[in-house]
Amino acid sequence: MGLLSETKDPFGFRKVEDMASKNIVVIMGGRSSEHEVSLVSARTVVNNINTDIYNIIMVGITKDGQWKLIDNIGRVEDGSWVKGHSAAYILPDTDKKTLCIIRDSHVEYVDVDVVFPVLHGMNGEDGTLQGLLELARIPYVGCGVLASACSMDKFYTKLIVDTLGIRQARYVGVWRAQLKDMGAVISQIEEEIGYPVFVKPSNAGSSQGVSRAENRETLAAALMLAAEHDVKILAEEAITGRELECAVLGDRHVEASGIGEILAADTFYSYEAKYNNAESKTVVDPDLPEGKAEEIRSDAIAIFKALDGYGLSRVDFFLTDDTNEVVFNEINTLPGFTSISMYPMLWAARGIGTRELVQRLIDLAMTRYDD
Repeated sequence: MGLLSETKDPFGFRKVEDMASKNIVVIMGGRSSEHEVSLVSARTVVNNINTDIYNIIMVGITKDGQWKLIDNIGRVEDGSWVKGHSAAYILPDTDKKTLCIIRDSHVEYVDVDVVFPVLHGMNGEDGTLQGLLELARIPYVGCGVLASACSMDKFYTKLIVDTLGIRQARYVGVWRAQLKDMGAVISQIEEEIGYPVFVKPSNAGSSQGVSRAENRETLAAALMLAAEHDVKILAEEAITGRELECAVLGDRHVEASGIGEILAADTFYSYEAKYNNAESKTVVDPDLPEGKAEEIRSDAIAIFKALDGYGLSRVDFFLTDDTNEVVFNEINTLPGFTSISMYPMLWAARGIGTRELVQRLIDLAMTRYDD
């Protein structure tokens, strides 16, 4: 960490400046069902930022939306940061580019050079935080408001990908309010998709609230479960096939990694299977039929560009068992950085370690701001 000095503005507020480094704010946690995953990802990011260049300031958002200053990475690991008394907020004032820190009886503000949001899911990956940073004109890692919002919403992602001619599962969008007439909703899904069917919250990640339905009874239960996570629900044709993922990185020039495969220890890669079942495995560069890896890489780049992606995303696909057809599943604009996360693993397999990857993402954030 760099050395800090203090000055006072005309109002007497203390201004903290780092004399040796640029200030990077890493934001983690969040009001999301993926709160815990975000904390694990953020620890990886923090541990791989070059402290010769950057002074790291950590901000955690609690599950009920409080913004807290985190003064030690150990407090993320043991969870004690949630009880901290110091608040920290990004100010939307365009001229200041400032993090406001409130400690007991005084206020400090810190110049912010760049923000690395490590927030998964709603209220962080969906364009809301990105909008705040755009108002403040602070450079930040990852996709902008449009790409974040559209990619977070699985239904609208599908509408955009439809224009590319890339195969995806048949789908029906449902609003929570429509479930008052459950019979009509079930009839529409049966007519347009049939069984089995996957039901997902339109805005959620890490497979939270996702379930598979085989009949009317389980479909009704799946719709109600998804409705607990979002007001908009997506019912999708169940695709039988291999689960494949591709990482993308870049600005207008986009690079695609190799392919990763998910071997889920469940009927699908649920939240439980993903994070709590040691039998689930990931494989980098699996053996695929000729030409399929390049097709997936090409589709991943096309989807990323169509959604106005920037910086990073992980694009997920199926390869059908019967016809070896590539089917787009979904895109994640702030993929995980945990020890089992595919995004950093795929780049590591291409010779880009996590430390270099983190630096490239920060550099991209600064490049977009300069542009």
